[in-house]
Amino acid sequence: MCFPSALTGHFRSYRVRSRSDVRTGAVMEVTEASVLLLPFAAASVGVARRRLVSDLIAADVYDSAVCDVALVISELFSNALRHAAPLPGAQVRVAWQIEPVSVRVSVSDGGAPTAPELGEPTQGATGGRGLRIVEKLSIRWGTSTGEDGTTVWAEVPVRPLAAKAEMTAVGVPSVARESG
Repeated sequence: MCFPSALTGHFRSYRVRSRSDVRTGAVMEVTEASVLLLPFAAASVGVARRRLVSDLIAADVYDSAVCDVALVISELFSNALRHAAPLPGAQVRVAWQIEPVSVRVSVSDGGAPTAPELGEPTQGATGGRGLRIVEKLSIRWGTSTGEDGTTVWAEVPVRPLAAKAEMTAVGVPSVARESG
């Protein structure tokens, strides 16, 4: 039997950081990590972004943080397509790990003749701003190079949604209702 994730190249794992303990009141914290192996093609950027956004929404990450992380993964993936070679099998590996206060995203490619660096584009340039955007939205970012190629990663701050407000039948938070 073939598992659906094997067909799509999407792998998801969960890591338990601490266990629930009734005596101390400690709560189990679970982080989610996903890895996608996608074709080295522009259409794959949208696939990666949609999967990431879906995972972030499921993890109750705040809306503006979802947009920031989606933009960062799009920039990193687009840079890999523009400047690097694919991994064996004409693929790119995209991964993310959702932590309580950040999401670490990474894109791995087959490497390039030059290392990723912050560009200094002229005002009229149509490119060269991607890693500047990543730098602005991230707590930190970096690269690693090995036998298999290059990985560019970024850690983007997130905050979970506050406790969900009680909603009325028409979707207006109960605190906004008139009383009396």
